[in-house]
Amino acid sequence: MKKNQDLAPLMKNFELLHETPIKDGISRRKALKLMGLSPIAASVLASSASTEAKASDAKGKIVILGGGTGGIMAMAHLRKSLSNPDITIVAPNEVHLYQPGQVFIAAGVYEGKDIELDNNDFIPDDVKWIKDEAKTIDADNNKITLRSGEELSYDYLVVATGIQYHYEKIEGLSVDDIGKNGISSVYLSDLEKGTHTGAEITWKWFNDLKQAAADGKKPRALFTQPDTAIKCGGAPQKILYLAADYLKENGLNAECTFCTNTASLFSLPNVAEELARTQTTYEGMTTKFKHVLIKVDVQKKIATFAHAYQEQGEWDEDFEMYDTTDHYEEVDLEYDFLHVVPPMGPVDAVKNSSLGWQKGSAKGWLEVDRYTLQHRRYKNVFGIGDICGVPMGKTGGSARMHAPVITKNLIAQMEGQEIKAKFNGYTVCPLKPGYGKVIMAEFGYDGPIPTLPFWTDVSIPRPAWWAFDVYMLKPMYQHLMMRGLM
Repeated sequence: MKKNQDLAPLMKNFELLHETPIKDGISRRKALKLMGLSPIAASVLASSASTEAKASDAKGKIVILGGGTGGIMAMAHLRKSLSNPDITIVAPNEVHLYQPGQVFIAAGVYEGKDIELDNNDFIPDDVKWIKDEAKTIDADNNKITLRSGEELSYDYLVVATGIQYHYEKIEGLSVDDIGKNGISSVYLSDLEKGTHTGAEITWKWFNDLKQAAADGKKPRALFTQPDTAIKCGGAPQKILYLAADYLKENGLNAECTFCTNTASLFSLPNVAEELARTQTTYEGMTTKFKHVLIKVDVQKKIATFAHAYQEQGEWDEDFEMYDTTDHYEEVDLEYDFLHVVPPMGPVDAVKNSSLGWQKGSAKGWLEVDRYTLQHRRYKNVFGIGDICGVPMGKTGGSARMHAPVITKNLIAQMEGQEIKAKFNGYTVCPLKPGYGKVIMAEFGYDGPIPTLPFWTDVSIPRPAWWAFDVYMLKPMYQHLMMRGLM
């Protein structure tokens, strides 16, 4: 297992923070004091500071669907902002996974227990907690039917149901194949049960890959990214680079091929350029753009990809443009090791209700305004987190920015006031081009949005961001974000 050196000051604060009793919570002031030796943590906290507004006297029954990052943040912010809150949260999971830590488990930096938190520590006694989940949503009548058959009414609804994985949409592959025949997937988890088996399987996969390379072979490793929206868009590449670096530090290498539906390595050009440069530092690493995994023969170890592309023809003088011809082919690639990122989509309760977008590529995702996060047709409904059908924001960092926006706007709706708070599209992707460094790609609808004013170039890999990500972000998440303090 890899360990970072010369990080004693950060570790000291990390340990101090974890000695603080969770049940009693932690104030922003105490967190800043405990993180005093971490200027990055202090700067991030300072950037999120806001003047505490007087609690609203608005009344109404608020139901929150989901007990993950978005649901708990929404609950904490709303509870603080209402003088007499009437909040019900519907969430089957008592174990709360710190999901950004799954990549660190896969890379051997964390162990499974390091990312297991307890929703009992986050949901206070004055919030009604129904340990179930929505089966159907009747937005026309403000009614939810739970999996148990119980009906639940609401005045205001916050949808925080998250995302679901569709391994079954890859022909020949099932969830049972993960962990066998050289196949892994860091995403495999059961949030209701609080399991994170995919991350642990991927750490074993790293070591199996290393053993194969040490045996004198040059193993063929494929890393995939689907043609759907996904949770944490950078995770497929994080696994790619960390696996390659794990081999490299042991004097080994493999034929690592990244197969992605995208036409570039990242949406920000300077980040894409840095990632392309990163790939040249690993022997045998290549990328196949516009390649989508559609089939796996798990016994023969053959992965089949759909490859759609255009071919440029002759110049058309009348239209002053080149003629193009569309092509489609299916490409078979043999592999020894395969890391699968499954297609993803909205949960059934939202997709099958009138709350989802009814057309286009966003069909089934929650139909909210990209700025206010209020439903475009049902004004008493708001969204937070991965379920939102907006162009950006399927990250925990986005949910952190969603929470104060929906809180202000929901309360304004309750009070009959104009909705003014806006989400700027903020998302953050802590790309890991190798152990010990992170590209903290922060951006929104209009381009880069760096948190720190002295690090405006979000494409530069920095060791300090790695230390922040490994040691400081989880306690900040646990003690501040989940309590509505940032």
